[in-house]
Amino acid sequence: MKLIDLSVPLRSGGHEPDPPKIKYIDHKRGALLLGLGAVLCKGRSFFDHVKNFFLYLVGRYRITAKNFPNGMGIALEVIKTDTHAGTHLDAPWHFGPRSCGKPSKTIQEVPLEWCFADGVLLDLTHKKPGEFITADDIKEALERIDYKIKPYDIVLIRTGQDKYLEDRDYLLFQPGMSKEATLFLVEQGVKIIGIDAFGFDRPWVNMFTDYIRTRDKRYLWPAHFAGREKEYCHIEKMGNLDRLPKPFGFKVVCFPVNIERAGAGWVRPVAIIEE
Repeated sequence: MKLIDLSVPLRSGGHEPDPPKIKYIDHKRGALLLGLGAVLCKGRSFFDHVKNFFLYLVGRYRITAKNFPNGMGIALEVIKTDTHAGTHLDAPWHFGPRSCGKPSKTIQEVPLEWCFADGVLLDLTHKKPGEFITADDIKEALERIDYKIKPYDIVLIRTGQDKYLEDRDYLLFQPGMSKEATLFLVEQGVKIIGIDAFGFDRPWVNMFTDYIRTRDKRYLWPAHFAGREKEYCHIEKMGNLDRLPKPFGFKVVCFPVNIERAGAGWVRPVAIIEE
């Protein structure tokens, strides 16, 4: 069995609308935090906390790196970001409060059965930045690999745009799914669609340019808002789809982080290939 990581790393900075900020705390600094945390957790009342903190300051309750084995505590990281940074799964709640006439599922309500299924890879690398991926494009990609979609398949859209992850124009370098292409897949019983680009729709600049030109609301996030009509999820900012050795005949697992009442959750999708 071979496992292929289909995610990109969550990193500090990067090309995101709200770039993640990651504070790295090394083992020595971690020892100080552990020592302080242990003191503050001792006792229950406000008076206990004040007393313990005073004893920490005077050194009686102080624990530092030298008190730990090898002079080190633990390393940890503090991350400030949103649920749409890095590789993540968008739940129906992200698209709108209702889907199919019912309350939309949040990320914690997405059935786990949706997140472990047969994978199908569709090559759309010929599509140019700013173009729509149409329903006909999807049908032609399926014909090229001689495959018929079945319910619960996890469909992966390869654009090749993950190779521009470090480029300043990463947000501008992608085609995007159309409403019709999205609904075509969902109507076949697909519950999760993934893409190796920054977003599932076309770049923001293309959507806004077309909207300002026409004042037609259908240009604004049409693939996302398809989820108000038909229930589905999608994965954005995937990577390494070019490493998949075949277009089908493999499993995909993509369980999201369980965040209460959230419209998205970080995910590390993995392809499982039997050898």
